[in-house]
Amino acid sequence: MSGFVAYGGPRPNPRRLHHKPVASILRPFRRRIFTALWIAALVSNIGTWMQNVGAAWLMTSLSPSPLMVALIQTASSLPILILALPAGALADIVDRRRLLILSQAWMLLAAGALGWLTIAHLATPWTLLVLSFALGVGSALNAPAWQAIVPELASRSDLTAAISLNGINFNAARAIGPAIGGVVVAWAGAGPTFLLNAASFVAVIAVLYEWDHAPRPGVLPAERVMGAVRAGVRYVRNSPALRAVLVQTAAFILGASVLWAVLPVLARWQMHLDAAGYGVLLGFFGGGAVIGGACLPRLTQILSRNLISTLSTVAFAVAMGGLAMTHNSLVAFALIAMAGAAWVIEMSSLNVAAQLSVSGWVQGRALACYQMVVQGGMAAGAIMWGVVAERYSVLYALAGGAAAMIIGIVAMLRFPLISEQELDLHPNPHWPMPAWADAVPQDSGPVLVTVEYRIDPARGREFERAARVLRPIRMRDGATFWGLFFDASDPGRFVEYFTVESWIEHLRQHQRAVASDDEIEERVKSFHLGKKPPLVTHQISALSLDGRGSEAIARILEASRTEPASS
Repeated sequence: MSGFVAYGGPRPNPRRLHHKPVASILRPFRRRIFTALWIAALVSNIGTWMQNVGAAWLMTSLSPSPLMVALIQTASSLPILILALPAGALADIVDRRRLLILSQAWMLLAAGALGWLTIAHLATPWTLLVLSFALGVGSALNAPAWQAIVPELASRSDLTAAISLNGINFNAARAIGPAIGGVVVAWAGAGPTFLLNAASFVAVIAVLYEWDHAPRPGVLPAERVMGAVRAGVRYVRNSPALRAVLVQTAAFILGASVLWAVLPVLARWQMHLDAAGYGVLLGFFGGGAVIGGACLPRLTQILSRNLISTLSTVAFAVAMGGLAMTHNSLVAFALIAMAGAAWVIEMSSLNVAAQLSVSGWVQGRALACYQMVVQGGMAAGAIMWGVVAERYSVLYALAGGAAAMIIGIVAMLRFPLISEQELDLHPNPHWPMPAWADAVPQDSGPVLVTVEYRIDPARGREFERAARVLRPIRMRDGATFWGLFFDASDPGRFVEYFTVESWIEHLRQHQRAVASDDEIEERVKSFHLGKKPPLVTHQISALSLDGRGSEAIARILEASRTEPASS
């Protein structure tokens, strides 16, 4: 898969989500590189959907077990669960163009090997699962980087249009690819289908190779992978807006995954379709997805994102329940199209909400966490519903998935999505750098930062409630611990403190502030008495200096001859 996914792309500008002229959706095509990659991605996505049809159909031939068929989805999804966060960290800290070329080449080799083994009649259920897993590894490395490059392919004013074109690309491939894949499998077999998918990656590699891409400059040294992963996890744990998206995604995916787990078995053994008929069935899903995607902009203008999420979940559950009860192929095709529309509306809404709830510096890692929930839910759901179908029946699995989605609505109501009007995540580094920042060794740490406030003791409880809001902000941007103390001998003296892994991580913390933070910090500072601002101190572990203490202190004294800057 190229990575030009239906729900990917950069974080749209909230002020431009609506009121965008329809004609402007074509404006990103004015950039040659965007057009070339969009066309190459369409070819690759069509190849991927052909691959999906071929793999599922080949497994029904190699093993009639519903569980083995369901494991195809698990093998494709599990790598993203395992590798998405490191891949997101890589997308944030390395040259994304090189990472994309590497991941595309890996998927080319995996698809080519599977095609050769199938044509040579050497494919077994386990080789199919292993090579499907290998393709999933390539997709896991590819997806965060591809989403993150879209701002480099389209101007800021065209980002919303670029996102919409991504969705059209993926869903057009979803509508076309399965139908072509079904015809190719019926005419030539699964092997040539896999080779055609391998060839589709060549187009993407060629365009990426020709792209004159300039690596992103950085003021500070790049993060290390494990440190970047830890920073991404801290961000997710301390971002209520993103956590709500992840909970809603898990609640929907766990039940919705039943469709992908049992659809090949349903088509072959319940509906008695051949490979071409199965491709047409998936084509109806893709067609419904295109219609749903076209309706979504209008729906967002008249309904809240939370209501859209609830209604699309109900619609998908109704479609699954209907498939469990119907024996009419025409009705099944209509229900599949309905499921396609509900799927793309729900997943698009959740992905846009995810992008609007994260800062740019951690976008790759945060969206990787979103992908982990999606693909992890797909993998776990495929195993669970495969077992249900194996032990009971496909119809029981479909009914169970529908029931799980209805129950999941409770979680969606408990964790509502935050609208873009409630957050302003535009970069706003309002902390001035200490004058002596460059004098401290970057790897020294941990660092203890304290902020001393003088407060009217009568307003102490009110100040405490206001200051508590600072905790998730500090932790989100790099702190490993946060606390608030008052002086028992001087109740008007409050000290906020937080620790950071290293000095370089604290300097990054300075750059990670966003506009919505400024309002909260100003609210806390409004309690402070006196003309001077709260006193900020930076205490660095002396043990980490490893004999460099005297030298560092001398450099700090020389650099801090001017008045010390606050944190």
